[in-house]
Amino acid sequence: MIADCREHAMTNAESKQQSKPQTAITPTRADNYAEWYQQVVRAADLAENSPVRGCMVIKPWGYAIWEHMQRVLDGMFKATGHVNAYFPIFIPVSFLEKEAAHVDGFAKECAVVTHHRLTADKNGKLIPTGELEEPLVVRPTSETIIGASFAKWVESYRDLPLLINQWANVVRWEMRTRLFLRTAEFLWQEGHTAHATADEARVETMKMLDVYADFAENFMAMPVIKGQKTEGERFPGAVDTFCIEAMMQDRKALQAGTSHFLGQNFAKASDIKFLDQSGTLQHAWTTSWGVSTRLVGALIMTHSDDDGLVLPPKLAPAHVVIMPVLHKPETAQQVMDYCQSLAKELRGLTYAGVPVRVELDTRDIRGGDKVWGWIKKGVPIRVEVGPRDMEADSVFMGRRDKGHKEKSAVKRADFLASVTAILDEIQNSLFERAKAHRAQHTQKVETKDELVRYFTPKKAGSDNEPTEIHGGFALARFAMDAAAEAKLKDDLGVTVRCIPLEGSDDPGPCVLTGKPATKRVVFAKAY
Repeated sequence: MIADCREHAMTNAESKQQSKPQTAITPTRADNYAEWYQQVVRAADLAENSPVRGCMVIKPWGYAIWEHMQRVLDGMFKATGHVNAYFPIFIPVSFLEKEAAHVDGFAKECAVVTHHRLTADKNGKLIPTGELEEPLVVRPTSETIIGASFAKWVESYRDLPLLINQWANVVRWEMRTRLFLRTAEFLWQEGHTAHATADEARVETMKMLDVYADFAENFMAMPVIKGQKTEGERFPGAVDTFCIEAMMQDRKALQAGTSHFLGQNFAKASDIKFLDQSGTLQHAWTTSWGVSTRLVGALIMTHSDDDGLVLPPKLAPAHVVIMPVLHKPETAQQVMDYCQSLAKELRGLTYAGVPVRVELDTRDIRGGDKVWGWIKKGVPIRVEVGPRDMEADSVFMGRRDKGHKEKSAVKRADFLASVTAILDEIQNSLFERAKAHRAQHTQKVETKDELVRYFTPKKAGSDNEPTEIHGGFALARFAMDAAAEAKLKDDLGVTVRCIPLEGSDDPGPCVLTGKPATKRVVFAKAY
């Protein structure tokens, strides 16, 4: 049985409307990817711009996705020995000044508080008064303010390692913003740890990188490359920065998480010292690592299609939505009872360690609008139940990883027995689809001319056709020449995303300078 043959009550006008081709999102990805992204966010009711320039309001459906990300990541952090704490949002300017490279890297993005009260003039206009003795920076990152606490908490080697995580908001005064991907204020977690030796701190850095990669691939269904940043892309003040990089559907890279080995730079700036086992006073070795609500943007751009949002089941706010078809008053209560019973049975099942999350949609709106609304929100499984389905003890099911017209009747018992397996199938199919997309658009490049051609847009044949999507990940040898890297960024908007931790060894001439190089790196345009 397919959708067009259903015998649920439907007006002629509705039938005609449903038979017409429907595209949920306009423009499509091929027409205008950037605008498509904005429309997916809007159609799924994830977030909206706030009255404050560059900031966003995260709406319930979008926040639910972030909550599930938080829940999973928080469990992973605690399983590796970390505990949560909270530190001030205000950081004295003098704290940032202690680490020169750090303040250099963030100075242009800082929001600064200089006064502590408002006073109304005779016209009722509010004037800032009460100038602070020292300006306060609204948290862009917390290495320095957390370092001040660590300096008080650490006295002996027995106090180490110190493994702390913070869930918080941060402010970076971005000039060009886009919902989730780059906003002036965003939500994140930042881990900060202190260790007795460099080796212990390096092990921590790589452990947390692995945690991020595990989360990205096994929960977000988003394949990533683990790699090291070049000096030009390194976190300000870090000795080494490691990252996970993912490819979006427009072939641009998105940095989905970072883990930093800070050496003793911040420990010296914040005076984090301890007595080692021999009684010698030493500076600690520290790390920091973080991911943010940018992951919601990554999720959208990795999986969604021209019908709207597509969510991997492990992070979806609802696994299943049940839509009763209540056109006939005489059977409405029976159908509703059937659906409520089905929802209760589904909630008694477990998927990926949590009860199956179910939405029962009883809104009095047109059936087609209701179905399309849930398609746009990306719910993995849609179920419709009308009088005939109830009589046959079955449901009418659609999967979000398949086309919106691919729906079928399934016996209720069979559906209940298979629903968790179906969710697993959807989760795995999204990961394999994203992995195939990345493989298709990853290419080895040997010369600078090849590199330039690879990232140069190919103009369309007519004014009515969009410019062809181009580029992807270019794997090319690079001699770590900072000047050549900066020029490439200026000329083409292409950067070295990372030096892959696996499979990058390949001696030969640098693609940019011709100098001897030992490794291939990932070149890409990025968000």
